[in-house]
Amino acid sequence: MPSNLLDNLPAPIRQALNAANQGDTDAFLNAFTETGAVDDWGREFRGHEAIRRWSDAEFIGKRVTIEVSGIKSAGDTTTVSSVVGGDGFNGVSDFEFTTADDRITLMRITG
Repeated sequence: MPSNLLDNLPAPIRQALNAANQGDTDAFLNAFTETGAVDDWGREFRGHEAIRRWSDAEFIGKRVTIEVSGIKSAGDTTTVSSVVGGDGFNGVSDFEFTTADDRITLMRITG
């Protein structure tokens, strides 16, 4: 990921994306609140253990790579446009992050 785009991301989002690219599930989970959630096209995984199961099966466990191509922010929501690679889904995708108190409360995969 180009550093100039990463520098514009809130710290927990930067942490989550770096952790995903490094295959570090624990660091990825630590970017979320205890009750944080991932919404993967309408399938919701709430709490660290549910997010871990999802990630092991469909995200970090599939050796995901995320190359940020754009960032839009509005209030506590940041949308990260990216190119996703790895052994699972490959292609263009948007990740919409909601943050509070330096942690992610929701990561919604929207497109």
